[in-house]
Amino acid sequence: MIQFVHDSDRDLFENAIQFAQKQVRGVIDKYPDFYPMYTEGGKWQHEGAAWTHWCDGFFPGMMWLFYKHLGPEKPESRFWFEQAIRYSKPLEPRKMDGEVHDLGFIFMSTYYRWYQFTRDQAIKEVVLQAGKTMAQRFNEDGQYLRSFVAEDSLFIDIMMNIGIVFYAARECNDRRLRDIAVRHCNTTRRFLVRGDGSTAHEGIFDLQTGEFLRQSTQQGFRGDSCWSRGLGWSLYGFSTAYEYSRDPRFLKTAEDAADYYITYTPANGIPPWDYNAPLESRALVDTSAAAIAASGLLRLCRLIPDPMKGHFYWSTAVDILRTLCNKYLAESDPGREGVLKSGVYHIHKGLGVDESVMWGEYFFVEALEEAVRVMGS
Repeated sequence: MIQFVHDSDRDLFENAIQFAQKQVRGVIDKYPDFYPMYTEGGKWQHEGAAWTHWCDGFFPGMMWLFYKHLGPEKPESRFWFEQAIRYSKPLEPRKMDGEVHDLGFIFMSTYYRWYQFTRDQAIKEVVLQAGKTMAQRFNEDGQYLRSFVAEDSLFIDIMMNIGIVFYAARECNDRRLRDIAVRHCNTTRRFLVRGDGSTAHEGIFDLQTGEFLRQSTQQGFRGDSCWSRGLGWSLYGFSTAYEYSRDPRFLKTAEDAADYYITYTPANGIPPWDYNAPLESRALVDTSAAAIAASGLLRLCRLIPDPMKGHFYWSTAVDILRTLCNKYLAESDPGREGVLKSGVYHIHKGLGVDESVMWGEYFFVEALEEAVRVMGS
């Protein structure tokens, strides 16, 4: 998978960020105040089901990333700053939303980024409250934050949201919140992450005893398969958990996920939607999983103590981004309203299959922005 990093990569990634800005502007103009989730036939606004309400932070999150990338001096920066606020503000009431496990997705991509630019304490308080609300999902018997599906359900996706609990714990000096976050991570490691670094999507627990019963899935091929987006959530999420906790077990888990991804993903860096799907189905790739993995690798590479392995992860992330830019950018298909083609939302429900998906857009831009920033330093 690994290739040398060329000077042209920076230009390639800059062009992709500019294209992403163009596509997001198009959505703002065409569908004002609409929060996209996945496309149908390349179009964002449609009557397709959502399944769950977890994506609203990613669209304004991209705007915050554009503002960060451009810096406050550029003329177009003001536009992105104002639009990011416009699309972030309506999300504030969800800081009290106890029905979902996705408050990290919603608020770390928006209000957290907003606070980094303004240092407005009122903005920060929204993030802290969301973290406290998220922690209320903790099941003491099973030692996990329950998924939105059911009380007995643990999702690998929740690792992507655990950062908001760690953040609230640190900023509020709340040992109980930190303990909840650490225990959730340990339960996820124990029951959803396998010895080879692969992951299950879901774990089912006995509500009477807290005993773990079995691995299951909502979106993967089988309960014992490795759904590629879930693997990306694990890679990125355990990197974040280590960054907050400095618990070496979480770093090891993130590295195991990264190594599984690198070992079993095709040479171009883009994985099948599930690594264990039947051969005929494995031809369906998921670029959103690739974008998540690239962004996770860019985070992980600066956390591990071994500089050689860190460079290997960095180069792998750049290679993934190179493929996404050269082969999967929707620029080659002018009728599409998204940025990345060939994403997958929910294959069993037939939602957003081989389409643009908003989390793929967000983590793609996040990875591009990080890579360009490092290349320029």
